[in-house]
Amino acid sequence: MDVVNAVLRALAAAGSMGWEILWPLVLGFALSGVVQAVVRREQVTRLLSGDSPKALAAASGLGAASSSCSYAAVALARSLFRKGASFASVMAFEIASTNLVIELGLMLALLMGWQFTLAEFIGGPIMIVLVALFFRLWMQGKIVDAAREQAERGIPGSMEGHAAMDMSVQSGGTFWQRLFSREGLDSVAAYFVMDWASVWRDIFGGLLIAGAFAAWIPTEWLRAFFFEGNPVLAALWGPLVGPVIAMLSFVCSVGNVPLAAVLWNGGISFGGVASFVFGDLIVVPVILIYRKYYGGRAALRITATFYLAMVLAGYAVEALFSLTNLTPKARNATAVEASVSWDYTTWLNIAFLVLAAVLVVRFFVIGGAGMLKMMASSPEGEPSHEHGSQGDGHQHHG
Repeated sequence: MDVVNAVLRALAAAGSMGWEILWPLVLGFALSGVVQAVVRREQVTRLLSGDSPKALAAASGLGAASSSCSYAAVALARSLFRKGASFASVMAFEIASTNLVIELGLMLALLMGWQFTLAEFIGGPIMIVLVALFFRLWMQGKIVDAAREQAERGIPGSMEGHAAMDMSVQSGGTFWQRLFSREGLDSVAAYFVMDWASVWRDIFGGLLIAGAFAAWIPTEWLRAFFFEGNPVLAALWGPLVGPVIAMLSFVCSVGNVPLAAVLWNGGISFGGVASFVFGDLIVVPVILIYRKYYGGRAALRITATFYLAMVLAGYAVEALFSLTNLTPKARNATAVEASVSWDYTTWLNIAFLVLAAVLVVRFFVIGGAGMLKMMASSPEGEPSHEHGSQGDGHQHHG
């Protein structure tokens, strides 16, 4: 009976957290779908040919506009690399497309506070700059040539089909004309559903893990592990251990925000939260995909480089927010104490569920079932498909 009660407590905590984050997730994916609908894939490839500050800035901006799950981001990064983009630029694109996206910022702000959103959008560019610098030192010459040779083999990893799809609007006109055309609305619906389909496992898994942490692990244990009683040691330890916890949790993308809330309430440092959220790109399954895509040596260097950049970005966030006195004092993340009740969250959830239903219905009307089938496929040749040809029955509407 104790086991059953423990499981029920964990599920209840996970369900409450899920209810709290539902509307910002729908809003975030809808806004992301709008941006992706009007940003064409060829624009991305053309701007990422070097590792100059301009190329890195373009990679970061376009990555943030190309919101996707970690697996799809990693697959798309290899596709861009095969087309001639530089290693540093595609890694910047990869970081931005998972850590500088709308839905992540909304979830952090709602569940943990605006300071955490600001920390992500400050720490993310710091991490990108560090990765670019480290790549100039450690990812040059033969190892890059070997990585490109391995990438050209096209060994499938995960979410290849999703990464291959370019569903952006191909017609001309102004931003609003393209967006509110039939093709634009179809494109938004397609990106909305496909992005949800690519991350729902991470979100669901993250909620279950966070619920188990909140229900089963005593807060006193976490506070001792994170040295909450020693501010200096906690500030040093948090960014070091944050990515390791993320790596072992196997949760990617926005799915790790609920667990970040639990860790914050449990005593991890502010910089540790930032480095933990960044850690979605070095979870064990993603590291194995790096090995398939670029070879063992390159995968080890990518992992080590990312980890070092995550740690240093965490330290930078810790120092900047401490100096400006912006570090939150209270440890009361909403996700951990949330409960379902008839309040503004309920009304917002209902409103955005209606929006989600409209987009889902439109997706299947235009033949979305075929697109879902090919999400995890491994397209042969150069993975690039124009909007209107992604799956069986999907018609182009202009």
